[in-house]
Amino acid sequence: MQVSVHDFDVKMDFGNNGIIMQVYDNNGTYRGKMRIGKARIEWCRGRTRIGNGVRATWSELIEWFESAED
Repeated sequence: MQVSVHDFDVKMDFGNNGIIMQVYDNNGTYRGKMRIGKARIEWCRGRTRIGNGVRATWSELIEWFESAED
């Protein structure tokens, strides 16, 4: 995967909009974007707009990662 930051503020704390990363596969095909914010993470597949993607809170994401350890 090729991941680049679409919009990044140098400030250490995330603002209300967070950061947006564009994700491409190894062939350069656009897969979507990931928005990482203070309260939640959102995956927007393909041309899905921010706000219409799959969302999870940080707690939900951490629980999902930790359940995969078993």
